Amino acid sequence: MKNITILGSTGSIGTNALEVIRNKSSEFNVAAMSAHYNHKLLIEQIEEFKPSYVSIGTQNGYEEIVKKYPDLEVYLGNEGLKKLGTLDEADIVLTAVSGAVGIEATIEAIKKEKRIALANKETMVAAGDLINNMLKKYKAEIIPVDSEHSAIYQSLLGGKKDEVNKIIITASGGTFRGKTLEELKDVRVEDALKHPNWSMGKKITIDSSTLCNKGLEVIEAHQLFNVPYDDIEVLVHPQSIIHSMVEFNDMSVIAQLGVPDMKVPIQYAFTYPDRVSNKVLESLDFKTLSSLTFDEVDNEVFKGVEYAYLAGRTGQSMPAVYNAANEIAVDQFINGNIKFLEIYKVIKNTMDNHELHPVNTLEAVIKADSWARKEAARIIKTYVK
Repeated sequence: MKNITILGSTGSIGTNALEVIRNKSSEFNVAAMSAHYNHKLLIEQIEEFKPSYVSIGTQNGYEEIVKKYPDLEVYLGNEGLKKLGTLDEADIVLTAVSGAVGIEATIEAIKKEKRIALANKETMVAAGDLINNMLKKYKAEIIPVDSEHSAIYQSLLGGKKDEVNKIIITASGGTFRGKTLEELKDVRVEDALKHPNWSMGKKITIDSSTLCNKGLEVIEAHQLFNVPYDDIEVLVHPQSIIHSMVEFNDMSVIAQLGVPDMKVPIQYAFTYPDRVSNKVLESLDFKTLSSLTFDEVDNEVFKGVEYAYLAGRTGQSMPAVYNAANEIAVDQFINGNIKFLEIYKVIKNTMDNHELHPVNTLEAVIKADSWARKEAARIIKTYVK
């Protein structure tokens, strides 16, 4: 029986993880769970999974849960997330919160030498240097949950590190694949949220439509697998069947394929190095696949990948700035304050205005993140009409 902490239990990754646990109840137990604002769903999850610890991001949610469950240990806000990362009872910590708030909880879990099932891109993007230095000191391990990085992780098992030629990250192309700049000028939030293949939260779905999610994944792949940016390629693969690939120096390519369902990489992160049966999903039926196609990213229209390479190659605090500026811009797009294409403008202007500094401490990461959020907000008020 493995005890699991789920940070972000009410989001798309968290609810998928709970379904994995539900279907493997003899193998997994929920030790703790957290939510940001959806305390109603969190209460339903508490009723079913009966965790010993809970954290909630809002004061009214905190008060309601404390009143309803007087014997439950309940925490509030970011401090609560950090506390859940330190629990002795947990074998695995799934970081499925969206945004930079997951960084501190991941750091605490590393100090406790946990297995971290990482579904929070921002941890390695904004704080990759710090996290990698900590992993050298503590006996923690990170198993990626993103479908692309899980695929790379699995494919890399087919060879040695010094045999890798390049990593190929696949992208669905998002909601607006094939669209022109003119066609994207006035797209609405509800249009951007109609992803053709995956069911995800609002923020990551918008990131998919801008291809900033692929940009974040490029930086994360560099940090997770210590592969140079020149050896990381992004290809648009609309069918989302091949989740990513690794080309080795003998020119063989190993890919991980499967139905587009996040329960597969979540379960793999929970059970690695073992694979256990999955009776919930259907097998991939190759007879029904008419074609698997690939294309280059249109960097003239979808600038999220190009800006990420620029941030990654610049290094130091720039990836944290890219991530934070994108978070602010996406939030403002969702709230109707800027247009879709202005997301790119906010990111690039914020990066252009940034003065680099190392990010080898948590304080330095927070400094870069905080500066970028304020600068992005200033740019939105001043320049974006």
